[in-house]
Amino acid sequence: MKPTLVLVERNAHLPSGHHHGALIALARAHQPTVVIVPNGVTAETRAALVNAQAQVVDRPHGTSGRILTVAARATEAAAHIALLLFRARHWPKGLRRAPHQITALARCLTESAAVRTGRYLAGPHPVTVLSAGEALHTTTGLLGGPHARYVHEINTTEDRMLRLLGALTRRGTDRVTLLAPTDQVRDELASLFPQVPCWTRPFAVADPGDRINETERCVARQEAGLKAADRAVCLVGGWWPSKDLATIDAALHRITRPLTVLVIGGPLDEQMLRRWRDLPHVRLQATHSTATQAQIRGVYAAADATVLARHPGVGKESGLLADAVRLGVPLLVSDHDPGLSARLRGRDWARSFPAGDASALADRLDRLSSSLPRRPGPKAAQQIGIPTAAEQAAFLVCLPH
Repeated sequence: MKPTLVLVERNAHLPSGHHHGALIALARAHQPTVVIVPNGVTAETRAALVNAQAQVVDRPHGTSGRILTVAARATEAAAHIALLLFRARHWPKGLRRAPHQITALARCLTESAAVRTGRYLAGPHPVTVLSAGEALHTTTGLLGGPHARYVHEINTTEDRMLRLLGALTRRGTDRVTLLAPTDQVRDELASLFPQVPCWTRPFAVADPGDRINETERCVARQEAGLKAADRAVCLVGGWWPSKDLATIDAALHRITRPLTVLVIGGPLDEQMLRRWRDLPHVRLQATHSTATQAQIRGVYAAADATVLARHPGVGKESGLLADAVRLGVPLLVSDHDPGLSARLRGRDWARSFPAGDASALADRLDRLSSSLPRRPGPKAAQQIGIPTAAEQAAFLVCLPH
C-alpha cells in the first residue's frame, strides 16, 4: 500500500492564491491523501478534493489537537485586540510590532493542532504544512510533532519574546524540516534559524496535461471579443506589494499600439484601473476579487502573454511563472531575481526587461503586435526545475520526519 500523504493548508479558506491549485494537484496525484484545513476551505476547492478522493478535515481531532485549537483561537483574539490598541503611530515601535508577534504565535498553535490531527488520523505517516508561518518552527515541532513545513516568504521576524520561546522549545528542532521554494528564501531561513535543517524545493507543480489547447484558446478569445490580429496580455492575481504595478502602469501609458489587458484577481487598485480605461491604446477587461480556477484558466487562454513584474530583489517563488509553463503561456518578466533570470536565460517563451524600466516593458508590449513569443513546450516546466504533482507527492511522502 502507498503511504498516506498528509497535507495541512491553513490558507485554503482564502478565495484566491496558488495554494489551491497545488493542493488539488497533489491530492489527484496520490492516494490516499488526508487534507487538513484548520481555517476551512472554499467550496470549489473542497469539491475538487472530494472528487480526487481526498479526506478533507476541517476540525481538530484528538485531545491535544482540540486543546491547541482553543489556545490558537484565544491567541488570535488577543492579536486582534492588540492590533486595535497599538494601531496609533505614537506607540513605541516594539509595541506596534506586538500584534504581529502574537499572530505568529497563534499560527504556530494552529499549525501544531493541525499536525496533531494529522498524526491522530494517519498515524506515523509524514505530515507537510504547505503554507507555514515564518516563525516558531521548533515550537511547532515540539507541540505538534514531526513534520515538514513550506515557508514561502519572510514578512515578520521574531522579536525577543518569540526568540526566547524558540530557545525554550529547541528540543523540537529534530522534529522539523524547513522547505523553501527558492534559494533566496532558504538563505534567509538559514540565517535566522541555522539549527533547523532547510532544503530548497519548488512548491509549484506542473503536469503536461494541464496545457491549454488551441480549441480552448479560440473559445476564450472569442468570449473576450478578441480577433486573430488583436494582442492581449493578462495580469493574474492580487496586486500585492511585491508586484511592481507602478512600472506596468507607466508602461501602459507609453505603448503606441492597441493592447487588450485582461485583469483577474484581488485586491486591485481601482484608481489605477480607471486610468487604464482612459488610455488611448488600452482595452481593459477586469474581473475583480473571487475568481474560479476555470475563469483564471480562461484569462490565460485568451492572452498572448502574461506579465510578471516585481520589485528588484524579490526572491520568492512566482505562481505566475508556474502558471505560464503549466498552461503554455508566454511570459514577459522583469529581471528582479538573478536566480530566476538565470533559469529563464535562453528560453524563447520568456522575454525579459529590466526591473522598474517602464520604457523597456512598453517596448516588449508593442513588439507583441509584430512578433509573438513561442509558447512554452510540454517540457518547459521540467527544464526550469518545476516538478510534476506525482514527483512532488513522492518527494513529500519520503521526507524524513
